[in-house]
This record gives sequence, structure tokens and C-alpha cells, in this order.
Amino acid sequence: MELDKIHLRGMRFVGYHGTRPEERSLGQQFVVDVTLFLDLQAAGRTDDLQQTVDYSQVHQRTRQIVEGEPLQLTEAVAERIAAAVLADHLRVQAVQVQVTKPWVRLEDTILDGSVVEIVRRRG
Repeated sequence: MELDKIHLRGMRFVGYHGTRPEERSLGQQFVVDVTLFLDLQAAGRTDDLQQTVDYSQVHQRTRQIVEGEPLQLTEAVAERIAAAVLADHLRVQAVQVQVTKPWVRLEDTILDGSVVEIVRRRG
């Protein structure tokens, strides 16, 4: 049976992650999408928040990570978010995290963005 999903899309935060000095001093916007994979049947039948994940908690934890300790790699930001979701929410069986760094400058080119996407499973 395929698991149900909760999507949190377009969470925007300012962080100081990157390998370039200006990224770490000036900061920049990061856009984070998180998909939680879990069984939502009990929550749907009972209308009980205790049977699902309070995604405001996922939002808050994601904000703490993105706005927190500066990291060099977007991959590390994504990894910390995924690990936190799995540690904080035992109902979640897997999590997909996408971290976008918009408007990336590479030499004389500006990209729409660079994106890291990971999937982590419990166990």
C-alpha cells in the first residue's frame, strides 16, 4: 500500500548558508518544500490532530534549521531538516525535502535557482 502525503510547499526563510563569503555575510532566501509520507486514514476518520502530524511544528523546526547555524552546503541543510522531521514525528515513515536557493549567480549568468532534493526513510 502506498503511503499518504502531506505537502508543505514554498516555505521561505533567510539563511546564511553557502561556500562563498558573501552568502555567509549577506544571507539569502531559501525556499523549502517538505513532503511527509504517513498513513492519514485514522486522522481522516476521527478528525483528531493526534492521529496525524501538526505541520506547524514541521514549519517551525524547518525555520530553526534554515535560519540557524550557517552551513556550507544546501545538501547539509536538507539533511538536517529530514533528520529532524523523522526524529520529531514518529508517524512519518519517509520525508522528501527540497531546498531551493533562488537566483544563483555563476560567473556572468544568473540561474533561476539551484535545488537539492533528498528522500529519507525511517530505519
